[in-house]
Amino acid sequence: MTDAAKPSPKDYASSNEVRWCPGCGDYAILKALQRTLADVEAKTEDVVFVSGIGCASRLPYYMSTYGFHTIHGRAPAIATGIKLANPDLNVWVISGDGDALAIGGNHFMHLIRRNIDVQFLVFNNEIYGLTKGQFSPTSRVGTRSPSSPKGCIENPISAALMALGSGGHFVARAIDSSQKQLIDTLTRAYHYKGTAFVEIYQNCLVYNDGVFSSFTDKAVADDMQIHVEHGKPLLFGKDKNKGLRVKPEAMNIEVVTIGEGGISVDDILVHDETNKVIATLLADMREPEFPVAIGVLFCKPGHIFEVEIHKMVENETSEATCNLNGVLRQGHTWTVTENSDSERD
Repeated sequence: MTDAAKPSPKDYASSNEVRWCPGCGDYAILKALQRTLADVEAKTEDVVFVSGIGCASRLPYYMSTYGFHTIHGRAPAIATGIKLANPDLNVWVISGDGDALAIGGNHFMHLIRRNIDVQFLVFNNEIYGLTKGQFSPTSRVGTRSPSSPKGCIENPISAALMALGSGGHFVARAIDSSQKQLIDTLTRAYHYKGTAFVEIYQNCLVYNDGVFSSFTDKAVADDMQIHVEHGKPLLFGKDKNKGLRVKPEAMNIEVVTIGEGGISVDDILVHDETNKVIATLLADMREPEFPVAIGVLFCKPGHIFEVEIHKMVENETSEATCNLNGVLRQGHTWTVTENSDSERD
């Protein structure tokens, strides 16, 4: 890239052949990432993509940036090391629902609670695609797979709820096929300082095709998706005549229709992305009773781990003595005498 020309998505594409199954949702996410970096005019030499193991984790090969294809579930740990070594780098963590929430669940939790300045994207297709379709931590009860031929009996993890419960400061959702909304969300994540967690619903055409069709199909999308925006009423439906309101008798939310039972726009809950209670209620909504919440559910900046670490190091080094002998002998020490007895100073 040259400084004179505005970058294009092609500037962020590597020369490697993209190898995912035809029709995989990963293609759309890759395209959105390349467009996002072009829109924000990121310098390729300042960007690092770090991934674990799985279909999604091939993504660093397809970016003309720095990248690490690391080990199963440990991408957050590698990303933490990169950010501590060079805080000026823009680091993206790419993971799937199995990689991030099963073997990587521990690393997922601690990256988010520390609020390290990275973008953490989880491609959620509710299945293990690379290892031929076993059920994953996000698979729904009843999912039939090679590892659950009679149907999965485990309760699924909600990635967004797990991020919020781990102390996440930025939690968002997007859909692979909704390019504009996905790019807008990735752009918000890019500019956020701290861990920006984005769960992306991604279709696996081979092993779990159509698992999200109940809210992504065009015929139902208007009624089964609610796109949240800070400061705006939580309305949805083709005519925007449905909305969410707080139940008068309980600290919960319900779907209402404007014009029915005296309901007006004034009764509709206004999205406050700094309110964790609202974010948790939105993240917990499930179809068909509720629409699926898409967009930035929660955004409330906090102190950033690597910034605080470097402050601590600077304070310690500025006050440290150059007398190594004095440092080694400070505090409680032991003096060994000639007869092997010791006495404590």
